[in-house]
Order: sequence, then structure tokens, then C-alpha cells
Amino acid sequence: MDRQLRTPGIDLAAYFDRIGYRGKAEPTYETLAGLVAAHVRRIPFENLDPLTGVPVFDLSAPALTAKLVARRRGGYCYEQNNLMRYVLTELGFDVDPLGGRVVWQHPEGLAAPARPETHLALVVRIPGSATPYFVDVGFGGQTPTSPLRFVVGEEQQTPHEPFRLRSHENTTWGTSFVLESLVGGDWRPLYLFGLRPKPMIDMQVGSWYVSTHPESMFVIGLSAATVTDDARWNLRGRNLTAHHRDGETERVRFDDAAQVCGALTDRFGIDLTGLGDVEARVAQVLDS
Repeated sequence: MDRQLRTPGIDLAAYFDRIGYRGKAEPTYETLAGLVAAHVRRIPFENLDPLTGVPVFDLSAPALTAKLVARRRGGYCYEQNNLMRYVLTELGFDVDPLGGRVVWQHPEGLAAPARPETHLALVVRIPGSATPYFVDVGFGGQTPTSPLRFVVGEEQQTPHEPFRLRSHENTTWGTSFVLESLVGGDWRPLYLFGLRPKPMIDMQVGSWYVSTHPESMFVIGLSAATVTDDARWNLRGRNLTAHHRDGETERVRFDDAAQVCGALTDRFGIDLTGLGDVEARVAQVLDS
């Protein structure tokens, strides 16, 4: 197939410029690792569209390129990982989108009642390689910052903290896998997922749900996250937290919505133009 027909609407040069990537454009592990590392440092996780009443349902390559690349916005999992999927496919990787059920920060963890399938991650195969890789550039404050070999039970170091994949048998969901990260000396589950590729219609339904449901955390609260070489920066309402690689934690509590919007622009690099009165909406959810 002609490479230009794989993913209409993807502008590789513009994407590479957006994330500051200067490496090769070949379907190799080095390319994959370089793209993941650059993407998570330049395109922040954020939920400003759902927060300001804009549903997220167009997950096409042109729509995501326009928002995350040209407008220099961020997004959540359905946007971030689909953009990465389009880019990788265009470069010649084989990519499957997978649905996930989030248990991160739920007190019951893996014992939680049935969770909706509202997350998206990727399995990536490199031509000529027998080992697939697990990629997720859209899990907010705990996003893996490098590809993970799809090897069950193996602790894998990333530039920030170790992750591992485990098999998990659940009476509700059947056989699945769980992604875990090592935080504070404990392995903590992030989400469950299976290996059935998720069709676009299911992604659109999931994205519509999390961007419009009146109880969705993306509708009723402000979230943003990004990483630097030495820290993870997470914003929730008026509270900004930096978890540094040396174990130090830095916390800032903003006084008002103007300061929060300043952080969204300066710390997270988000262009707030065209979003209406963002400051007024942020003021409504500062303590959510």
C-alpha cells in the first residue's frame, strides 16, 4: 500500500516538530522509544474540552492533528494514544488499540466492582521482531515514559519508575492483564486490559461517555499532567504536585483560577485560546 494512503490527515513533519523529535523515521525500536519519550514531554495530558462543555468524539487523524499538533493542545487517552497510533502506523509499525478498565487510585484496586472500559492503550509490533511492545502515552500522572516489552511478570525500568505487566484472572471480565507501577515501594495496579483490538466505534462511545457524563472526572474536575527528565508534574484543581526522580515531592496550592490558568500555560504549555472563559470555569472546580 502507498504509504501516503495509510493515515490521511497525518503530517509527520508537523508532529515531529511539535514533539521536538529529530530521530529517524523508520519502524525500529529506537524510533518507537524516541517518539514515546518526546511525546510525553511535549504533549500534556489535559481535559479542558470536557471541562468547558466540548464533547470529544472526533478521533480521526485530521481532528487530532489539528488539536494536539497545530493548536498545541493536549488531551486524554483516546486522543493521545490514537494520535500515536496514526503516527506509528504511518511509519510502518503494526499497532492494535486496546481497551482498559482503570483501577488506579480506587481503594479496592483489583477487587473493585466492574469498572467501565474507558481507557485506551496500544500494542505495537516492530517489523521483523518477535517481541511486541506495550505503549501508553495518555495515562496522565502515571503514564509510562518508554515502551514496555510485552513480557508478563518482568519488572521494567523507565526513565521515571519501574512498570510491569501481569496476567489477571477476573470472574467478571475473564482472563486479562494488568499494568502496574512501583510507587513508594509498592506495586500499584493502573488498569486492566485484554488483547482484543478495540474498534473505532467503541473508542468513540468511550470518549463520548467520559467527556459528557455528568459524573465523569473529566467533566467535573480539572486535570493536567506532564513529565520532564527529572519529575512528573500533576495538576488537580488548585493543587500542583511535582514528584521528582530523587524521591522529593514538591507541592503548590494556587490561590485562584488565574494562577491555575497561568500554570496551564507556563508549566504545561497549553494554548488556552479559543476555549472561551476558561478562567471562570476553572474557578468553579478549583476544589473538586
